[in-house]
Amino acid sequence: MFEHMNDLSKYENHLHETERRWFAVYTRFKSEKMAFRQLTRKGVKAYLPLQTFTRRYTRKVRKVELPLISCYVFVKITSQEYVTVLETEHVHDFVRFSRNLISIPDEEIDLMRRILGENLEVSAEPSQLQAGDRVEIIAGNLTGLQGRLVEQQDKKHMLVDLDRLGYTLRISVDRVLLQRAAGQMTVS
Repeated sequence: MFEHMNDLSKYENHLHETERRWFAVYTRFKSEKMAFRQLTRKGVKAYLPLQTFTRRYTRKVRKVELPLISCYVFVKITSQEYVTVLETEHVHDFVRFSRNLISIPDEEIDLMRRILGENLEVSAEPSQLQAGDRVEIIAGNLTGLQGRLVEQQDKKHMLVDLDRLGYTLRISVDRVLLQRAAGQMTVS
């Protein structure tokens, strides 16, 4: 069950003193655009992949831009800008593996830009969560609580054990409010 934890030891912190590298940043739920604006105001190079959709309402048709990956903004920084990013309003934390920041290759960011530039219909699917995975609640009154995924109840709801409270509380949580806890990796 924890075989992938041994693989995490090969990761090391990819922050560099002089070379700018891309990193993923968690934002508060539905705060990606605000975090992006705050980061750019601070002079941090940031990228927020947005996709345009047409929404039809009773009296009008509107185009809306929604983030391709919810709760994520990408930043290209050096180690000196690390604290600046963390102190930014609406930024929750960096995406980490085994407590280390892992950089994203420039090619992957460029690929996202090219795909979105083609106006193709794209959807980013969250990685599949499995029973036993450590998960974190990312929105609502329980934001930040971590627990262990017990089972998927239906297409939308997951049963989660909140064991860090001193008691085991089993709660049913909507799938969109969960993400893999920082430091957890998927095994291919």
